[in-house]
Amino acid sequence: MTKLLLILSFLMTGFLMKAQLFSDQALQQAVLQFNDAKTEKDFDAVFSKFSEAKTSEKWQANYYAAAVLYLKTNFLLKNSPNNPLGEPNESARKLAMQALASEKNNGEVNLLLALIHFQRIRIKTATDPQNELKTAISFMTKAEATIKSNPRLSFLKAEMAEKQENKAEAVKLYQKAAKEFETSNNSPGTTNWGRQLIETN
Repeated sequence: MTKLLLILSFLMTGFLMKAQLFSDQALQQAVLQFNDAKTEKDFDAVFSKFSEAKTSEKWQANYYAAAVLYLKTNFLLKNSPNNPLGEPNESARKLAMQALASEKNNGEVNLLLALIHFQRIRIKTATDPQNELKTAISFMTKAEATIKSNPRLSFLKAEMAEKQENKAEAVKLYQKAAKEFETSNNSPGTTNWGRQLIETN
């Protein structure tokens, strides 16, 4: 009887590990499809994959789900500015904060939070824009401590320069971001999302 239980235990563990591996592979597949999202429906489909992912790396699923909502909000801001944009932005913030709870010193998570908080100013849902800007800069500073050449970081700086009406600096930074997207490595494990941000500017 003990042997039978031991065999069943091994089989169950093997099954669970295989199911977990499948889920992590499905998460990686969704990451590869991330940059193909061009419509609201595309963003919703990719968001479903990340938000429903059963994975050993839950923080990554939360991070990417938040990033999709950030991009969706950005897309709606440009294409349907009359739509309510506060809800997807706030959902993105909550998911990114969950990722940060697991990965406190992760530059990418901090950068995403900086982007989300600055987006609140752009979509005019910030009750205190100055405080929101301070929060965005604080997350950006934490991100810069661990990541350097990053297209999303350059994009955020470009947006900030544009908001301060420093058009020449904004153009320079948008061009830098575009170049960084072109030269960034697409290998597995590389966080390389957000080309849509440059394509729409």
